[in-house]
Amino acid sequence: MEETGVVREIKGPRALVAVQRQNSCESCPGGSLCSSLGGNEGRIEALNNAHARVGDTVRVVLKPYTYLKATLLVYGIPSLLLIVGAVIGKEYLAPLLGMDPDGASAVGGFGLFVLCFLLMKLFVRRFEAKQEYMPVIEEILSTER
Repeated sequence: MEETGVVREIKGPRALVAVQRQNSCESCPGGSLCSSLGGNEGRIEALNNAHARVGDTVRVVLKPYTYLKATLLVYGIPSLLLIVGAVIGKEYLAPLLGMDPDGASAVGGFGLFVLCFLLMKLFVRRFEAKQEYMPVIEEILSTER
């Protein structure tokens, strides 16, 4: 994923970059990475490896394998746990509690699904701290000084 934007704020080794939003966030691979400001502008927090300053137009890059890892963590693992929980609920929880198998399947599936998101919420700081998961300002395209 590659975006072009303007540096709006510097926060230590990181910078907030304002990027033009595409027609819809669903078509943008980085839609979950940027925060919406309303209108046509979003902001991406990126490592400032190019030492850009406020007002510089920059190129921000997120490596494809990093995007794939993040997608797996956010979508793949919860989906897998939803299915595993449903099977566990139907096969083990229903006979153990004398419940309807379909109800036990729903309880087990959604139970593990919610548990997964709670655990991800607890560990999100660990992933945020890793620089390998962050977009990087690779190049300063133009300077406003």
